[in-house]
Amino acid sequence: MTSPHQPGAAPPPGCPAHAAPYQQAPADAHAPVKLYGPDFAADPHRIYAQLRQYGALAPVEIAPEVTAMLVTDYRAALDLLHDDTTWSKDSREWMTTVPADTPVMPMLMWRPNVFWADGPAHVRYRDVIVDSFRLVEPHELRARVHHAADTLIQRFGAHGEVDLIADYARLIPLLMFNNLFGMPDSYSERLIEAIAGMLDGTSPEEAAAANEAFTNYIMELVGSKKAERGLDLTSWFMDHPNALSDEELIHNILLTMGAGNEPLANLIGNALSRMLSDDRYYNTLSGGALTAHDAINEVLWNDPPLTNYSAHFPVRDVFFHGTWVRKGQLVMVSYAAANSQFDTTSLGTPGSGGGSHLAWAAGPHACPVKRHALLIATTAIERLTAWLSDIELAVDPSTLQWRNGAFHRALVGLPARFTPITPDQAGATPWHNRDSSPSSSTRSEATSTGRQPASAH
Repeated sequence: MTSPHQPGAAPPPGCPAHAAPYQQAPADAHAPVKLYGPDFAADPHRIYAQLRQYGALAPVEIAPEVTAMLVTDYRAALDLLHDDTTWSKDSREWMTTVPADTPVMPMLMWRPNVFWADGPAHVRYRDVIVDSFRLVEPHELRARVHHAADTLIQRFGAHGEVDLIADYARLIPLLMFNNLFGMPDSYSERLIEAIAGMLDGTSPEEAAAANEAFTNYIMELVGSKKAERGLDLTSWFMDHPNALSDEELIHNILLTMGAGNEPLANLIGNALSRMLSDDRYYNTLSGGALTAHDAINEVLWNDPPLTNYSAHFPVRDVFFHGTWVRKGQLVMVSYAAANSQFDTTSLGTPGSGGGSHLAWAAGPHACPVKRHALLIATTAIERLTAWLSDIELAVDPSTLQWRNGAFHRALVGLPARFTPITPDQAGATPWHNRDSSPSSSTRSEATSTGRQPASAH
């Protein structure tokens, strides 16, 4: 028998077994850090600081019995995101290694769509999405946001109070997608209820019912456009020269709606939270104001709506930024941790040595419709703060709660109050002149209170 001290017992240089499992790992290196639960939700940046002790990559648990390596270093994140030779997006082999019923499976299971494809297939899918969204003119998109925002504000405007997450931020994207993909407004409630059921279902039966409702919605959508095309994303997806099959069409619509809904809702909600918690976002007689754009930029740097994602799998064992990663192992990028590696100013812009934030990812799989998402979020916030110029938080900001989960940064609720508005009041209201901006008289009244909406600037 070979002694442990004999030359033949030691792994050869460069072998994964030769290196310590994790560079600069703490003593409890074999216990992955949980990215779910109330501790992580309450203060994720404390957890990211802990993870940096491991080096550029750290072992994490994203759900019970599901582990991953998390990239927390900005440079390492860029290297991974731009290298589609070493890293694959295909999760099918990995899926066989984790419990089939894990709650994170819907976020990580392979589907024939742009997110999980590599090489030519990825380019083919991405071209369909990019080319189709390019046909949506910015001024038309802005008008659609005005319509969606006014529709929602009509529901709660007379009440004087609102949960800006449940009643606004989470609904705006769904109204927009229902419209952009070509379904009439009467179908929007079906989409809202289905998505809400999938997010908030308290039992497997409720989740299954919601999933079935969402699937039925998509099937009706595709069926209606097969019968009669329109000026909408579904029709443009169908007629694109890249000729998607029915399965590919459905899965890329599902992805576009799913990938667009949750992060966009969180972006709107997180930005509104910052605006209503910070007096810098309102004008006074003695100074200027920060804008909705400033709030969104601050969120994208400090509290990105999708915090940890960009799932990748190495095609071979690889020594990456000081850590060996096994072939097929799940590796994710922490946009939030990579962003917060830099010192930031009060506006969330990078300090010396900082580059662009990673909230939209980077490389070939970067968000293909970033401009559209920014326009929707900015316009939705500006429309709300213009109509409800004195809106303010109804609770202390320190009491706001964050949803559990490894992937997102999302508020549970955002209670706010404002002076009620009604359809019969003087001047413009969301019930009238829907496509025009709130009147100057409305803004003059706001100025007399010492506060003015950021959208006025």
